[in-house]
Amino acid sequence: MTANAKLQVTPTAIHDVLVIEPKVFGDERGWFTESFNAGDFSAATGLDVEFVQDNHSFSRQWTLRGLHYQLENIQGKLVRVVAGSVFDVVVDIRQDSPTYGKWVGIELSAENHQQLWIPPKLAHGFLVLSETAEFLYKTTNYYHPQSEACLAWNDSTVGVKWPLPAGIAPNMNAKDLAGLSWEKTPKF
Repeated sequence: MTANAKLQVTPTAIHDVLVIEPKVFGDERGWFTESFNAGDFSAATGLDVEFVQDNHSFSRQWTLRGLHYQLENIQGKLVRVVAGSVFDVVVDIRQDSPTYGKWVGIELSAENHQQLWIPPKLAHGFLVLSETAEFLYKTTNYYHPQSEACLAWNDSTVGVKWPLPAGIAPNMNAKDLAGLSWEKTPKF
């Protein structure tokens, strides 16, 4: 774990996937946090990244988006939740990585203010736990729909343990339902 005056950084089981916790200042009026500062991010993580696009999604409970990545215009992502909560998942699809084929999951919420740094070449998705959620992410490259790939959310080889209640099926679009098995998924 590394910390500076404004950020605490904690590695996950996939060592270069990082939990970023900004300092939150609060009193009886509410709270304030600096959600991103390039200098503080670089100093705390040792990374020099440039974000070129911000995305914002709204989803209803049990919506599952992912597990997405791009084969061209590969994106690193800094993700966070500003309303509600999600179970955020990252899968390592880098064949030369010591954590190849492993996954990590973390709850991101408006209440915990945590962010997740997802390096390029990893598959990513999330499941909405609250009634609704608003999910924001900064990307290091532009979205390139022609090169988007999707690993099946329920692939048994990867074995992500999604926190879905018994009897509840995730709400997904056709593209995500057609995600590829681990064996058929293009890797890096």
